[in-house]
Formats: sequence, structure tokens, C-alpha cells
Amino acid sequence: MSARGTWRDLIVVASRWAVGVVFLVASIDKLAHPGAFAQNIANYRLIPLVLLHPFAWLLPVVEAVVGLALIVGWQRRGAALLATIMTAVFIAAIASALARDLDISCGCFHTTGGHAVGRDLLVRDLLLLGAALVAVLGPPDRLALDGRRGRGR
Repeated sequence: MSARGTWRDLIVVASRWAVGVVFLVASIDKLAHPGAFAQNIANYRLIPLVLLHPFAWLLPVVEAVVGLALIVGWQRRGAALLATIMTAVFIAAIASALARDLDISCGCFHTTGGHAVGRDLLVRDLLLLGAALVAVLGPPDRLALDGRRGRGR
């Protein structure tokens, strides 16, 4: 394997792990405090009230599963695609809140007193989106569970 291929592989693994850790860590407080997370979601004024609590319960569960899947490399491309889609939705929600000049906490990692919605948050999520895209589009990952398939192990 060439040095170029090795660097590419390392970038894919680092991206997969980084996105996985971010999603897993982001899910923990939301799972522990679904009511507070529902209020964070309500503050964006984007979800109908009837969907608020199911969404507040489902989103952190999906984040945790996607995060774990990315960390271990199980269904890497599918998990990374879900992370990409969710991050794009998060970016749209943040941009919408900024456009409407809402002074709210993002609800990203902490359901109380978290990071305020702002341009720095938008930039952070754009970087996360880039890392998720690398994990989706990158070459097969030998450190992932998926990378071990078909090798007779």
C-alpha cells in the first residue's frame, strides 16, 4: 500500500471515529433528560407539537446507534449517511434559528445551559458534515467491522 493510500485510510478512520464519538456523546444527556430536550427542540419552532415528544425520544436513540455503529465500523456507510443527513438537518435548523434571530441554546450536548445558537455552531456543524461525508465516501476501512468481511477471518 502506498503512503498516499495509508493517509487516506487514516483520514477515513479518524473521520468515522470523530463523527461517531460526537453523535454518541451528544445522545447521552438527551437520553437522560428527554423532557428538557423536548423543550430545546420546541425552542426552534420547527416541529409540530404532536411530534415533539416522539422526536425528542427518537433522535437521541438514533444518534446513539449511529455513533456506536461508526465507532465500531458496523454498517459504516449507512451509519455515516444517516449522520450526514442528520447533520444537514441540524445545519438547516441552526440556519433557520439564526435567520429568525432566535436567542436559544442548541440542545446539542446539554439540555440545560448548552451552547447558544450562533455562527460558530454553524461552522462546527459544517466541519462535522465534512467528516461525515468523508466517512460515507471514503474507501473501505480495514479497522471497521465491515472491513473484515470476506477475508476469511
